[in-house]
Amino acid sequence: MQAMKILPKVKVGLEKKFQKVLKTPDSFAFFEAIHDFIEHIEVNTLTATLSSNTKANIALNIPNKYNHLKQIYQALEDANTKSDADLGHTRYAVLNEIKKIQNNDVSESNTFWKKRDLFRKLVGEIYQKLIPTEV
Repeated sequence: MQAMKILPKVKVGLEKKFQKVLKTPDSFAFFEAIHDFIEHIEVNTLTATLSSNTKANIALNIPNKYNHLKQIYQALEDANTKSDADLGHTRYAVLNEIKKIQNNDVSESNTFWKKRDLFRKLVGEIYQKLIPTEV
């Protein structure tokens, strides 16, 4: 299957967001960089490339990997929105973990803090799926 053609401006933006994730040290800013990376994908409707409709994506577990990153995106969105709406257990739990990181309450008992190396790797895999390098 041919990769979706990405406009040069969108590609450059994605590259900048990707580089920011790679270069940002472990901190709350790292999670903000992931948020911005996912937001760029969402705003520019690049998610079709990451869907579970292809055997290759299913084999590489791309939809699940993207969903893990999207949880970070959603938690930061939730943190910036004042609402009394029921977020559901998973979103609420993720939001609490992210808020702890934001308040510099970082420990290995925080699953999102503990998985930061994994998240960095997942961003790389998603980026590679969207903009494959020619071999």
